[in-house]
Amino acid sequence: MALVRLDHDGPLAVITFDSPPLNLFTSALMADFAEAIGAVESSNARGLLLQAEGRAVSGGVDVHEFEPLTPATGAELWRSWFETIHRLEDLPIPTVFAAHGLCLTAAFEIALACDLLLAAPRAKFGLVERVVGLTPSMGGPQRLVSRAGPARAKELIYTGGLYDAATLAAWNVVNVVIEDEDFRAAAHAYALDLANGPTRAHAATKAIVAAAVANGPRAADEVTPGISGALFGTDDLRNAVASFLADGPGKATYTGH
Repeated sequence: MALVRLDHDGPLAVITFDSPPLNLFTSALMADFAEAIGAVESSNARGLLLQAEGRAVSGGVDVHEFEPLTPATGAELWRSWFETIHRLEDLPIPTVFAAHGLCLTAAFEIALACDLLLAAPRAKFGLVERVVGLTPSMGGPQRLVSRAGPARAKELIYTGGLYDAATLAAWNVVNVVIEDEDFRAAAHAYALDLANGPTRAHAATKAIVAAAVANGPRAADEVTPGISGALFGTDDLRNAVASFLADGPGKATYTGH
């Protein structure tokens, strides 16, 4: 993986886009990203942090990728990249994207596929595909709808503008704006705290939320008893309950994954 780096800090896997200064997305970078996701899938990671090296998170897709495409090969490109997006989304662990600076097109769409999006105050986001006559095609529009609603999604894409972290936090696109001089360390600590939590319960939360998004609250109600009931058979819950009863709140331990 020449363009993407995978590291581990205890239970936290960290994927770093490492092709500065702009981390432009190419087929080669996406292949490395897919390989990194595969390694996380087969690991014992309990959380995942995505971040980037360089002054920008990403300047977006390298437009050279588009030059030879036809309608058929363009559709196939998006299908292959969606496979990786879906594998990221389906990870049964908390996924966190940390944006320290400019975050455009493909990188922003990958961020929207993560559970949580953290941003430094200086970060700016944009889906600027209009400049090449394209619409965002890695899931950005539909995932913006889930977070901010259809009108905001259209506004952001139609204008092709750059939006700051505070604005997107107000729109429920950014989860947390981290006001810290060392954003990278603070984002890492945030993600590590999630990775040290009850992974099996977090996976259950993801499944219940996904059911609600897809089919509404009543549909989620139907699947919750089975999903949540299964937690009583996990080491996470058993160990946490035992340590809670023995040592009190704040001392629960999780060893289920």
